[in-house]
Amino acid sequence: MLSKDQRQKRIQDIIARESVSTQADLVARLRADGVHVTQATVSRDINELRLVRLPIGKGRHRYALAQVAGHGNVEEELARLFQNFVHDVDRGENILVIRTADGHATGVALLLDRLRRDDIVGTIAGEDTIFVVARTIAEGEELMEELNALMIG
Repeated sequence: MLSKDQRQKRIQDIIARESVSTQADLVARLRADGVHVTQATVSRDINELRLVRLPIGKGRHRYALAQVAGHGNVEEELARLFQNFVHDVDRGENILVIRTADGHATGVALLLDRLRRDDIVGTIAGEDTIFVVARTIAEGEELMEELNALMIG
């Protein structure tokens, strides 16, 4: 039985070598290596590892490790992701809800986290939805305007 760290390292190795497009594919690949794991566990691992789904053409995607360098690159990549994969940004008080194309929420949330902004307390990402907690209502309003501008381009 592998530890969580060992299993996650194995997942990173697999996606670095092979094109894995779904959680079910990753579960099957791990099982072929003798790692008995549930899809729920793989889903949690994907979120913890902050894997992103990259388009590979013809409507297909593959998992990859998010690779982000400096702060400037984060902002450029965030703008690109917002223009390509974000469908809507909504707000209730200081909580923003960002809707993305399926499989892209974790990648967008990762970049939001990497901005290390004081006005963002934190993010929580699912498959296609991100909750962003702003520090105040006023900062939430400003952040929503900023993110809408990114989405429009």
